[in-house]
Amino acid sequence: MSEPHEDVEEFAALLRRLKERTDRSYGSLARRLNMNTSTLHRYCAGEAVPVDFAPVERFAALCGASAQERLQLHRLWLPAVAARQRPRTAPAAQDDASEPSEEPGAKEDPAPAKDDPAPPPRPWYRRRRTLVGTAVAAVLLATLGSLSALPSGGRSPADAPARAQATGPSRMTAPGAPHRPTTTSPSPSAGTRSPSPSSSPAEGTPAKPSGKSPAESRAPSGSGTSDRPAASAAVPLTWTADSQVWAMGCGHDYVIAKPPRQVPPPPAPQDAGTWAGTQSAVHGRETNVRISVQGRTSTAVVLEALRVRVVGRADPASGNAYAMDNGCGGAVTPRYFGVDLDIDRPIAHPVDGNDTGTPIPAMRLPYRVSAEDPEVLLVTARTEGCDCRWYLELDWSSQGRTGTVRIDDHGSPFRTSAIKGLPRYAYDTSTRQWAPYA
Repeated sequence: MSEPHEDVEEFAALLRRLKERTDRSYGSLARRLNMNTSTLHRYCAGEAVPVDFAPVERFAALCGASAQERLQLHRLWLPAVAARQRPRTAPAAQDDASEPSEEPGAKEDPAPAKDDPAPPPRPWYRRRRTLVGTAVAAVLLATLGSLSALPSGGRSPADAPARAQATGPSRMTAPGAPHRPTTTSPSPSAGTRSPSPSSSPAEGTPAKPSGKSPAESRAPSGSGTSDRPAASAAVPLTWTADSQVWAMGCGHDYVIAKPPRQVPPPPAPQDAGTWAGTQSAVHGRETNVRISVQGRTSTAVVLEALRVRVVGRADPASGNAYAMDNGCGGAVTPRYFGVDLDIDRPIAHPVDGNDTGTPIPAMRLPYRVSAEDPEVLLVTARTEGCDCRWYLELDWSSQGRTGTVRIDDHGSPFRTSAIKGLPRYAYDTSTRQWAPYA
């Protein structure tokens, strides 16, 4: 039986050979596979193994692998993914037993012979987690949390006896002398982040605001990160959302309440957000949202479901429809979640992609992510008859805990308006002006 790291190395070596056949970079291949560039690089370097064979199959198709090579790739993937999912407790215990003792008087192992080769570095699946470092970090976090709750320059009353002993007998009350109590500021308990509403500030100290209100603390933001330690500990994942994504990288419509002579030329796709903001533009007919999801640690987080919430429907926005293209296309159609905003209860349906005739299997939930295995979700929402405002809810679970994160446009709902019946224009590069769409 081969060693676990040998199975992973053989699988990664075949991936590298397939990649070297093409003239594409990791970034180009990752975009076509709809995955992160660093994730694809880790697969080819043997630092990670995909838990599903679907991305491996798509990778082989992009690299032009033959049927025999795809079969061999599947045979190598099976033991590689089994080695990755193998419990780590037994190897860790074996590694502990093989390491020399550091206690005084312990007998050291004899030095290796000069002709013996140096041992290879431990692969990722046999590295031990530093439990002591994790425990120390947790203690430091709790200590910093309790210290931040104390008044400025103050200490906990529990520290008073230690300070009295450290200052010596000159500050101790003599027998029979009247006791002069030391005035100390009241401090909250160690588990309290801010003073309770009933407590009053110390005399002469201005009252400090207790922070965000409960409504503000629950308000969504443009990303899954937060500056509050409690929120970071509660949600084991982070996310970012970009709603200025064009179909095929060039096709999109905006509704703008301006005549063509007042609308500047179409921007580059990477400048779409700034351009749309200056023109007060609304997504026309469809909105593409690209969501990047990643765990905070190596612990797996399962994405359970993606739900759609429509918070407002109105008549389509007035103005003109401006097309960012005059006909464009591409060889690759990424997989995505399709949403019909015109029905009463919109559902995010997984839709297959296509790569020059080769189907790309749709992403189906539940799906697992972590810090080492991020994932990109593409949501395409369409409407033919309303000015819709909506957002997404992503359900997650991890280590017996569950929760839901709201995905929106920097705290506001996404907005998509129909363009049916509106004048539609495309930019004519020869005359450098907007012209009726042909």
